[in-house]
Amino acid sequence: MNEVRTLIEQFWICKDNDKETYYKVKRDIPNFQRFVREQLGWKLIHTENLLKLEKRPAHAEPFMGIQEFSDIRDYCILCVVLMYLEDKEEQEQFLLSELIDYVETQLKSYMQIDWTSFTQRKSLVRVLLYMEKLQMLRVYEGSSEAFGIEAGQEVLYENTGYSKYFATSFPTDISGYESWKDFEQSDFEELQEQRGSARINRVYRQLVVCPSFYWENSDDGDAYYLKNQRQWVGKYLEENVGGMLEIYKNSAFLMLEESDYYGAVHPRDAQLPEVVLLICAGIRQQIDEGKLDKQENECIVLPREIFTELVMDCRNQWERAWSKEYREMDNHKMLENVTEYMRNWMMLREKGEQVILLPAVGRLAGMYPDDFQGGEKQ
Repeated sequence: MNEVRTLIEQFWICKDNDKETYYKVKRDIPNFQRFVREQLGWKLIHTENLLKLEKRPAHAEPFMGIQEFSDIRDYCILCVVLMYLEDKEEQEQFLLSELIDYVETQLKSYMQIDWTSFTQRKSLVRVLLYMEKLQMLRVYEGSSEAFGIEAGQEVLYENTGYSKYFATSFPTDISGYESWKDFEQSDFEELQEQRGSARINRVYRQLVVCPSFYWENSDDGDAYYLKNQRQWVGKYLEENVGGMLEIYKNSAFLMLEESDYYGAVHPRDAQLPEVVLLICAGIRQQIDEGKLDKQENECIVLPREIFTELVMDCRNQWERAWSKEYREMDNHKMLENVTEYMRNWMMLREKGEQVILLPAVGRLAGMYPDDFQGGEKQ
């Protein structure tokens, strides 16, 4: 068990839910505390009942966010429920009807709230289930899902007290912030003598929590630090989270062994990652044949319709080996799935009607055996 990786993987560790893991990680804190504080620049929250590493990223990426949520409304409701719990004592009980009245009152100035709408009830249910999963709420009587089926269902909850540790604390007033860019900018607005530590934190954070680390040109300050300190960066990463640091012209990756990894992985044993590996192989082949050109920053910029053709060519060639779901999936849905997956794994970016293929596309590729389909070479 790698204790610091456990903290990175999990949102937090609650003693009343996983006492063994809580004490294992707690005992190991002296061994990784300096790495967390100096290299990552993260805050470690340590109470009698909870351990949490506040994993603030270097840059906002598409894959970040609460995976269980599917609408902006979900996040708005979550914030209001956290406000509601601020005024509740630990182990204090409350009814769902009281909570939804509070949510409606707080949000009505910003958005329309109608609990007769199935969509809006499901939004609240997603929030409640997520908070139950993280043990911020404990159901004492009833079921959160019941409210999604029919308005008026009553549930009795208990406040565990963990909700007060959910939100990250900020040293400055954020009431005037309008987008994620404001948070990103203020996070590294350091005094002159602190700029070095801010750069170190950005580099380590990007390598630890993101699939890739990119830079546009050779005079990028973060890239300059990484290349000059590659020996120490690789050493600290290997000692604390494992893996091997690989640095290229405009990108860097922390590569983990198949038998020793943390978090989500690519590729994994599923059809969509397999499809993406085949598409990456097709892209590499077109580069070798001179049909696609890499820019100075190792990216490939192409019109959206050309990227669509790449995906459909892959489908036409290999779909007989795919699962029933992907063989029967319509082209639009398949393209949507592939694009979202590659965007989340930092293999592509979209800019208007252009698709930008990033260097990670060239890291991994896959092909079926030559004897696939009765020995016909594909």
